[in-house]
Amino acid sequence: MHGYFRLIGSLVLIGLAAWGGPVNAQVDEDEIGAWYMYFFNAPSKSSQWGLQGDVQYRNWDLGGDLEQLLLRGGVTWRPQSGGAMFTLGYANITSGEFGSSSSTTSENRVYQEALLPQKIGERFYLRHRFRFEQRWVDKQDFRTRYRYAIFIDVPLNKTNLTKGAWYLAVYDEIFLNGQRDIGNGVTVEIFDRNRLYGALGYSLSDKLRLQGGYMHQYSDKVSKGQIQLSLHQTF
Repeated sequence: MHGYFRLIGSLVLIGLAAWGGPVNAQVDEDEIGAWYMYFFNAPSKSSQWGLQGDVQYRNWDLGGDLEQLLLRGGVTWRPQSGGAMFTLGYANITSGEFGSSSSTTSENRVYQEALLPQKIGERFYLRHRFRFEQRWVDKQDFRTRYRYAIFIDVPLNKTNLTKGAWYLAVYDEIFLNGQRDIGNGVTVEIFDRNRLYGALGYSLSDKLRLQGGYMHQYSDKVSKGQIQLSLHQTF
C-alpha cells in the first residue's frame, strides 16, 4: 500500500515538474479560457449497474472561440462493498483551432476507468481515478493514453457534502501517451499534459452541486489557464 501511494506521488510530481517546458506561441496563453461543464451519475436503485457521463463546452476565450465540445458517457458497475466504481465508456470530441478559424477535427474515444474513494479524518474526501483511453483522432494513427487524477473535496461549514455545504474542491491530473509515433511522421512526448485545479463549491441539494474555479493546464504544446463552471448531479 505504501508503494501504491509513492507511485501516485511520483506521477503528480512528474506533471508539476514539467510545468516549465516549451509552449506553442500560436495560442495566446495570456487569454483566459472558459470551460462550462455538466456531470451526471445515475446508479441503479435495484442493481450494481448504472450510468455516468458529462458534457463539456470548452473555449479558448470566455465564450465563442471553440476549443472543444466533449460528449462522454459510460456504463458503471459498483462492487457490493468498498465504494469503488468501474466504468466502460465512449466519448466524442470536436476540437477547434485557436482564433478566427472555423475548422475542426474530431475524435472518437473508448475508455475504461476505476474510481476509488478515500476519506481522511472528518472533512477530507478523496477520489483516485485511473483511466485508460483508446483514441481514434482525425488524420492520426490509433493512440492510447493513461490518466491518473486525485480529487479532494473539503467541506467548510459541515463535515459532509449534503445540502447547504460550502466546500473547497482541488484536483491534479496527469496524462501520459501510450506511444510517441502518431502517424504521418509526427511524434509526441510521453508526457501529454497536467491539469491543476482549485474551486469553491456549494451543495444546492444532497444530489446537486455547483462549482466555480480555475484550472491551469500545461500540455506538451501549450500552458494556459481556464475558468471552470460545473454542475454535478446524482440521480
